[in-house]
Formats: sequence, structure tokens, C-alpha cells
Amino acid sequence: MNPHIVKTYGEELDQLSAEVILMGGLAEAQVADAVDAVARRDVALAQSVITRDHRLDELEKDIERKSIRLIALRQPMAADLRKTVAAMKISTSLERTGDLAKNIAKRAVIISEAEPMSPLTRSIERMGKLVSSRLRDVLDAYRSGKLDMAMSVWSSDTEVDEHYNALFRELLTYMMGDPRTISACTHILFMAKNLERIGDHATNIAEHIHYELTGEDYVEDRPKGTTV
Repeated sequence: MNPHIVKTYGEELDQLSAEVILMGGLAEAQVADAVDAVARRDVALAQSVITRDHRLDELEKDIERKSIRLIALRQPMAADLRKTVAAMKISTSLERTGDLAKNIAKRAVIISEAEPMSPLTRSIERMGKLVSSRLRDVLDAYRSGKLDMAMSVWSSDTEVDEHYNALFRELLTYMMGDPRTISACTHILFMAKNLERIGDHATNIAEHIHYELTGEDYVEDRPKGTTV
């Protein structure tokens, strides 16, 4: 086989991974900025998150297009095929993570007009930091090819559920105590649900990494807590 062709093929695979890593960094920033916008009641930052979402959409389409082209023209096998498929699947999870961050930002704009509810926004901030750290860790696992790091993220999924349940109970207390807070609390509840789903996408990514590195689907039941 022509060494030049082999080198180009390897470069195409590396470029695919590099785009996933770039997309991961953008998604991570979107989540962090959306949560900051809630905590600081920063409408301009929230609007920035909403505006930047299209970049993730474009990257996902580009990764999908390049993956399909690589499979069609190069017919990768074994580890190379798994690397290509994992890149497509991870990019889909990251695009959906961006959508959820955008949803949080949209609600941040709305609740910025309501009376501040600092204890609740602090709870969202804590949950957001936890989810962001899981997303960062799983992306580091993808970048470094460390299976144990990915599985550590997978096994910590219950922490996010516990935060969601605690915040749900806190919101109920607020709404029962003062019905005027129901509208704002409902938006905060949806934000918390968005964060919980971002945590699920981090778990999905961990499973895709497991598949890429081992060639096997991860079939264990997820360590989900009971969500209310």
C-alpha cells in the first residue's frame, strides 16, 4: 500500500478526533456560560450562549459528513471503524448538550425579569458545576484515551440525580410558601432537568468511549438514582 495513502488516512482519523475535541470544548463552555448567566442574572451572556449554539450544529454536521465519507471511501476496520463511529455518536451527544445549554440560557433571560431567588440560583450553580465537571472529565477521557476515567464518570451519574431531587424539593417548598414564585420556579425546574439530561449525555459519551477502546458495548445497568 502506498505510504502516502496510509498517512493521509491516519491524518483524516486524527482530524476527526480533533474536531470532536474542539466541539467538546465549545459545548463545555456553553454549559458553563449558561449556568453563569443564571447565577449572575447576565442577560448579555445568556444571549451569547443562544447565538453561539449554531456553531455546534455546524460542527456536528461536518463530523457526520466526514465520518460517512471516510467509511465509504476508506472502509475502515476494527479500531479505526470504532473510532469513526464513536466520533459521530459523541458529536451527536455534544450537539444535544449545546441545545440543552441554549434552553437554560433562554430561561435565564426570562427569570432575570423576576425577583431574585438567590438560594435557588445558587443550587442551580452547584448542580451546573457538578455537571460541567463530569462533562470536562469525560472529554479528557476521550482526548487521552483513558478508559478508567470514562468509567469513573459513568459510575458517578447518581450524584447529578441527587442534586436534581434536592433542588426539586426546594422548589416545591418555595412554590407552596409563595404562589407568586410558581412561574420563576417552573423555569428553574426546567433548567435543573436540562442539567440532569446533560449529565446523561456525559454518561452516553463514556459508553461511546468504552465501545471505541474495547470494541464492546457497555451493558451494565446505569447507576441511576430515583428522580422525582
